Amino acid sequence: MSVRVAVLGCGAIGSLYAAHLARVPDVEVWAVDPWAEHVAAIDRDGLRVTGNADFVAPVHAVTDAAQLPTCEFGMVATKSLHTRPAVQAARAALADAAVVSLQNGIGNEEVLAEALPRVVRGSIITAGAVTAPGTVRYDAPGDSWFGPFEPSPARSDEIAQLAELLTRGGLRTHAMADARGPQWTKVVFNAATSPLAALTGLTVGQVCTDPGLRPQVDALIAEALDVCAAAGIVLLREPSESVQEAIDEAFGHKPSMLQDVLAHRRTEVDVLNGGIALEGTRVGVPTPLHDAMVALVHGLESSWS
Repeated sequence: MSVRVAVLGCGAIGSLYAAHLARVPDVEVWAVDPWAEHVAAIDRDGLRVTGNADFVAPVHAVTDAAQLPTCEFGMVATKSLHTRPAVQAARAALADAAVVSLQNGIGNEEVLAEALPRVVRGSIITAGAVTAPGTVRYDAPGDSWFGPFEPSPARSDEIAQLAELLTRGGLRTHAMADARGPQWTKVVFNAATSPLAALTGLTVGQVCTDPGLRPQVDALIAEALDVCAAAGIVLLREPSESVQEAIDEAFGHKPSMLQDVLAHRRTEVDVLNGGIALEGTRVGVPTPLHDAMVALVHGLESSWS
């Protein structure tokens, strides 16, 4: 019996996860995205993966979520700003599905849970880029971690099944009882570097080595770690290791928040620094530095209009 999976958002991450899942026998993948040319190419020719892998996977693709069939699993890979409308549009197809967020930041699962009964907390470090309609370049392999979203959890057997399917497809995925650690490991680093890059125009490596900015990186990390300690969240690795890795291996990388600023698009600062600040409020830990990052990035966004 085949398993049907819907992928909401067919940018780089959605395309990579859709393609790898579609390689697995008896998995039927449906993707929905508003980019009509991309969708048409995928539906007609399959989804091509280049870079760290080279294959074409059969994926059904549509621009209207009303065309999605009933699915056992859902994967949300939209920008956080588009989570609510994307999920509402696909609500009928995902009414009895276990649905995971593959998105950046903190707070996306809460939005999923407003419309759907069984939610999976997800954290990923895979990276790539859509290079042409129907084609995605696989740039950086990396593990994924899935666990129940505590207020509205998917069943443990569902989480294990989805993790196993992705692993069989070539994206190693771990099913966990508590996936907050991996999620916050990524968030703490991104929230300490991305807004500074967005505000200055510098790359991640430049931010982490600039003598004036590195103390700000360290201070943002320390403030986030205070929140983690109060919330009982244990990170997978020390943030200082992530910083050094960025310097050594991704010095010239422009984080997505900087890319959004350069394109005059709204950023995801609310689910990065804003997500840390919201959790800080919940556990009684002040977060003035992360609050400042939210205000500064929003101020920059306001200047465009």
